[in-house]
Formats: sequence, structure tokens, C-alpha cells
Amino acid sequence: MHSFPSWFSFPAFVLQTILGETHEEEDEILPRKDYESLDYDRCINDPYLEILESMDNKKAQRYEAVKWVLVFAIGVCTGLVGLFVDFFVRLFTQLKFQVVQSSVEECTEKGCLALSLLELLGFNLTFVFLASLLVLIQPVAAGSGIPEIKCYLNGVKVPGVVRLRTVVCKAAGVLFSVAGGLFVGKEGPMIHSGAVVGAGLPQFQSISLRKIQFNFPYFCSDRDKRDFVSAGAAAGVAAAFGAPIGGTLFSLEEGSSFWNQGLTWKVLFCSMAATFTLNFFRSGIQFGSWGSFQLPGLLNFGEFKCSESDKKCHLWTAVDLGFFILMGIVGGLLGATFNCLNKRLAKYRMRNVHPKPKLVRVLESLLVSLTTTVMVFVASMVLGECRQISSSRHGGNDTLSLQDVSEDVNSSIKTFFCPNETYNDMATLFFNPQESAILQLFHQDGTFSPVTLSLFFLLYFLLSCWTYGISVPSGLFVPSLLCGAAFGRLVANLLKSYIGLDHIYSGTFALIGAAAFLGGVVRMTISLTVILIESTNEITYGLPIMITLMVAKWTGDFFNKGIYDIHVNLRGVPLLEWETGMEMDKLQASDIMEPNLTYVYPHTRIQSLVSILRTTVHHAFPVVTENRGNEREFMKGNQLISNNIKFKKSSILTRAGEQRKRSQSMKSYPSSELRNMCDEHIATEEPPEKEDLLQQMLERRYTPYPNLYPDQSPSEEWTMEERFRPLTFHGLILRSQLVTLLDRGVCYSESQSSASQPRLSHAEMLEDYPHYPDIHDLDLTLLNPRMIVDVTPYMNPSPFTVSPNTHVSQVFNLFRTMGLRHLPVVNAVGEVVGIITRHNLTHEFLQARLRQHYQTI
Repeated sequence: MHSFPSWFSFPAFVLQTILGETHEEEDEILPRKDYESLDYDRCINDPYLEILESMDNKKAQRYEAVKWVLVFAIGVCTGLVGLFVDFFVRLFTQLKFQVVQSSVEECTEKGCLALSLLELLGFNLTFVFLASLLVLIQPVAAGSGIPEIKCYLNGVKVPGVVRLRTVVCKAAGVLFSVAGGLFVGKEGPMIHSGAVVGAGLPQFQSISLRKIQFNFPYFCSDRDKRDFVSAGAAAGVAAAFGAPIGGTLFSLEEGSSFWNQGLTWKVLFCSMAATFTLNFFRSGIQFGSWGSFQLPGLLNFGEFKCSESDKKCHLWTAVDLGFFILMGIVGGLLGATFNCLNKRLAKYRMRNVHPKPKLVRVLESLLVSLTTTVMVFVASMVLGECRQISSSRHGGNDTLSLQDVSEDVNSSIKTFFCPNETYNDMATLFFNPQESAILQLFHQDGTFSPVTLSLFFLLYFLLSCWTYGISVPSGLFVPSLLCGAAFGRLVANLLKSYIGLDHIYSGTFALIGAAAFLGGVVRMTISLTVILIESTNEITYGLPIMITLMVAKWTGDFFNKGIYDIHVNLRGVPLLEWETGMEMDKLQASDIMEPNLTYVYPHTRIQSLVSILRTTVHHAFPVVTENRGNEREFMKGNQLISNNIKFKKSSILTRAGEQRKRSQSMKSYPSSELRNMCDEHIATEEPPEKEDLLQQMLERRYTPYPNLYPDQSPSEEWTMEERFRPLTFHGLILRSQLVTLLDRGVCYSESQSSASQPRLSHAEMLEDYPHYPDIHDLDLTLLNPRMIVDVTPYMNPSPFTVSPNTHVSQVFNLFRTMGLRHLPVVNAVGEVVGIITRHNLTHEFLQARLRQHYQTI
């Protein structure tokens, strides 16, 4: 029988039904793409060992010094990108508001406000149209970019996510999006921009600028690029909020899946460089005081302090912690609602907007801009309240004290649609840059009525939810902060008006409300706490912000995931979480591995390699030799098969063989006891093979080493016994390595020894990184199909492996912590029985296998 939820859990049950994902939604299949993984595991092959042997202390120090220089350069360039975005956003926004303000003031008297609305629409629609066009050029530039960077640092290759064209379209597009009046922020795209700078700068090359290339042989691997992307993402946060420590923690908590102690100091140094660069230039350009360092980030919360005339005022007290916890709960519920609505919108776009021509996405962006502009204008004209401006403080909550607020805050007061000596509180929030509106909510006292704050919160909540996901570069931090600040300021007004708590500081409640709502949306804790503390320069806010964020996260996690994780899941990216559930230990490696392997042999003909590469999409192949009892017969008739068998015998290490080697080396000792021991371990001749065994195998249509012959690969027309024959595992070789060997003509003829094969250095193997040639692009007429390739010097002879009996939690932890792309499953006698990739460890795949496991019980 099914039991109904108890009276205590019934509200939570209803909310979870409304905000959470049902089983039907979890099983729903949306349009998905098969993403590739990145090679974070180091391939320790012969060319790499040659580099290590030639590496001395001076070269190692030079290598480390170059890395530090590049980290500093990444921070400086990220700061310059932030300066570019901030300068033009200010320029376009001031131009727009000056024209519209003069028009509104003139048309208020003449009755031509419709003309003012048309002027505002002209500015906003033009800017948003330009932003949408830039996204059409590079679609991955849409959104904040944080989900894409999170996937990249997790080991997933998102196409075009770190290209030069992406950062150009991102930086230029976000300034048009913000200047166009959309409810988006420029801080989120700064993280993506910094990550692109970190990925591209150390490479000294770009696909968009193919002719400009430098011979820079360092850091040509996904592993090194991952570290630079982590530093760039942290620099983007530092430039956005003026929070270098918060940027470092953001990269550690939310971004990077793989971390090491040496990376921490480099990331912090990069963040400091970004903050310093942006602060230096912004202070000089805006205030003319070069070197004063007054503007550390794109977003500054200002200084929180009580008025000197109010002796009873405190920023916060212990009693306020109870209200902060309640605000955290409400913020978590609001964030879960925001995420649920945005997820449904994203699903609708994936089904009905994205499959249509790209022009439809531009029209959707223009529709959002049109709706936002009209609602902002009408709300300011109809719903705004005209409130009195006072030059002194009268104690009431209806007046604005010009003596108690800064000049910057006062200069942003808007008098739209109001008579002289009054100002429009709704227009003050809507007809200002978002940073100025946040400062208004944080530092004004008694400026906004509860009705205005409620309407502003509702409009901003709905429109920002609708906006996030359209085809323009858009951040979510600032809209969430502004929406939450309005919620917190509303709570402070209600506490003052209806409960009589006159001692509370409204700016603190606005800050806590911003933290609660933002935490409920993005579900970050450590990094967001430090970012907010650094942005306020007030360490006493640490405890309330931390408590609020924890409560908001716990409340929101009860219903759904954070907004970035939701968008990652909707795109079908195989993102690996930090750990698996305890129930997954009911599965073993043999339950989730792929047993149908495509493999190559240590010595393989070119025609066979080409056939395998052209008929499969795998990105790595086990290097194996087959286990047969009649290997002596095969060795007599084919030199190629003989080379493979010799390699197998020489690569297998046994206790007897190792003892024999040691005994042989001891023959030079005078002790007769040692010589006798050596004589005892002399290998005896193996008995001859039975001749009928070969005939029996031939009658059963067994082909010795089938993929050594033309047009045959393990993916074509093999019997079940042929597919799953015992294979001794020797290593892994990547598709990119095989294509490089074919492209460079690394091979030898059957009449020659494998020692005559040309050798490629480590730099030559990575010369085409990160865009290796494709097998379909090679000119096959230049290749002799009968030539043989010895892949053993270039394969990874010591990859991580697991036993078939290894539990899934152990497999997952090994795969996740070591940043693997392929994990071979090898049995107790050294035979490869399957392989595990990222897709075999995704939550959906494990759940499906777990259901199969229960059905078989």
C-alpha cells in the first residue's frame, strides 16, 4: 500500500511536486549531442621519457618561470577585457539615458511620452539586435558561459568554448546586452572571457588567426590548458567583483574538478593581476588619479556604515540572525522557483526555438527586449511613487537625506514623471545602471515604499528568468543580486513599519537578501561568501552571509539543482559529479564496462589502421596481443605475426623470468652457490605444439590476427568467439596519435626490422595540438597499405586499470580524481576484458544499469 505524506511533510511534498523534477521529466530525452572528453591523463611514452631524460634543473626552473609569466599575462589580459566591457557599457548607457531623460522631461510637459518610449525602444532594440548577431556568429557565446567552462574543467570538450572568436563575440555582445536594457549582468561573461584568455594565450596560436603562429613548444596538452583555464576563470571573477580570493575559491569550488596545491598560488597570483590591472586603469580613466586604486572591480557594493547621528544603529545584531535564517529559507524557495521556471523555458526553447532558423532566436531576443522596455517604462510612469527630496533628515521613512548618502548615489536619483522637489522611486531603480540600483538599495535610507519594492521584485524576477537563456551573452549574478536586494530591503521596511524595529540597518538586510536569492539560484557557498565579503570590505558580515547562503542552499537543494547544473543536464553533457550514491556499489566494473572492444596490435599494417580509424569513432584503442596455444605455428609463416608475439613475450614480466635475469647478472660472482642457482633457472625447451590444433582452428574459420589484413576490423562481421577472444593488454594509444603516425609516414616494410621505422619526438607528436588532422583528410594514395606501423613507442604502456570486480564507487573515484578519459578493465591474468569511458559513469547510465541489476535478481 502507498502511504500518504504526514501532515508535517505535506507542504514540503506539495512544493517538491511543484518545483522539483518528476520521474517523467528525469527520463525525458531532449535533443542531445555526443560530447568528447579531454585527455587530462599524461601519456608516458618513449618520446615523453626522452624529454624527461634531457630535463635538468635549469630547464625545469625555466619551464616554471615561463608558467608564472603566462599566468601574470592572463590576469592582465583578463583585466583589460573587463576594462573594455566596462568602458563601452558606461559610454552607451550614459548616451542612452541622457537622450531619454531629456526627452522624458520635455515630453512630460508637452504630453509626448510615446515619443520618449519610441526613442528608448530604438536604443534597446538596436543594441540587443547587435548582441544577437554576434551570438549567431559564435553560438557558444550565448549565456553566461559558466556552465560551459565548468564542463571544460570537468573534462568535457565543448566545441568552440575557448576559441578567440568566442571571447570577441562574448565581450562585444555582453556590452550590447547590458546597454540594451536587458536584465542581465556583465560579471558572468567575464568568467568565460577570462577562461578563453587562459586557454589561448599560452598556445600562441588561434584557429581564427591561422597565419599568426609562433613556435612555442610548451604547454601543448589538455592537462596544461586545464590549469590555465582555471586561472583565467578565477581572474574573471576577480575582475568582476574586485575579489581575488573569492575568484580563487570560485575556481576551486564551482569550476575546477581537478586541483593541486601548486595551482592555488598561481591562480591567486593571476586573480591579483586581473584586479590590479582593472583597478589601475578604471581609477585613472574615471577619476583621473592614476595609481589611486579606488575601483577594484566592475561591481562595488560601497561602504556599509551607520549614520554618526544615530547612536542606536548597528550593522547587525545577534537578534537579526533569526531573521537572516528565515530570509535564507525564503531565498532558497525563491531560487528553486526561479530555476524551475527557467528550466521549463529552456526545454521549450530546445524543442520549439532552436530547431527553427537562426533568425527566430534573434526575434525572440528582440521580443524580450521589447517587452522589458515597455514594462519598465510603463511601470515607472504608472506604478512609481513621487517622493519628497529633503536636504535634512526628518526621521521618517518617506524622505531622502542628502547628507547621509554619497554623491554617486544621489546623482542617480531620477525625477521622471514627477513634479519639482520630488523623485520617482520606481524610475530610480529602473532607469539606472544595475550597479547604481544596487547601491541605491544598499545605502539609501527610507527611499522606497514597500509597494514599489514588491512590484520591482516581481517584475525583475519574471523578466530576468525569461531573459536568461535567450541568444545573447548574459550574466546572472547582478540580476540575482538586484532582485534579492529588493527582497531584503522589503523585509527591512516591513520590520520597521509593522514590528517597530527601528534599530535595524536596511542596507544589511538588502545585502543578506541579495545573498539569499543568489545562493538559492546558483547554490554556491564558500566562494560566494568570500566574494560578498570582499565586495563590501566588511569582515563582520562573514557570519550572517555564510549562514544565509548555507540555509538557502540546503533549502533549494531539497527541490532542484542550481541553475548552472540544470543547464548542463539539459544539454546532455556527461558531467561527473563529486561522488556516486551508496546504492551504486551494488554494481561492479564488469556491469558498466563496454566489452565489445576495437583494438590494435603492437605491429599493424597501415591498411588495417586506416580501416579501423575510418569505421569507428573511438578516441583510444587498447594495444593487445592474442593468447593462443599455437603461436609457434603462426611465427613460422608470417614475420608480422612473429613481431607481435615476440613483443608479447618480451613485455610480460613473470617471477621466474625476473629471477632468471637477476641470476644471469650474478654469474660474475665467485660463489659457486650462485652459479648453481643460475643453472637451475635455465629455461627448458617447450614441448612442440600439436599439429592438429592449427588445423582445427582453420576449420573453425579462425583468422590469425584478423585486423592485420585489408578491410577487416573488430567492428565488422566477426563471430562472437572472434570478438571476445583472450587479449593480453599492453597499453593504450589515442586516435590522434595513430593519425599523426600515418600523416608523418612512420612505418617500416615487412622485409625490414622495426628498428628502421622513423622516430618522432615529443614536440613533433604535439605539433598539431589541439587540432589534429582527421583520418578522412589524409591522402591515402601516399600510403603503402602493406607497410607496418610499430605503435609501441608511442602508446601509453602504463595507463590506470581496474579489475572486473572493482565496485563502481572505486571506479568512479579513480576516474574522477585522476581526470581519466579511458579506463581499461583487466582481469587477473592481464587480459583486457572491457573499457570504461565517461559515458559509462554518468548518472543516467548508472541508473539504467542499476535497474537492470534489480531485474536480474
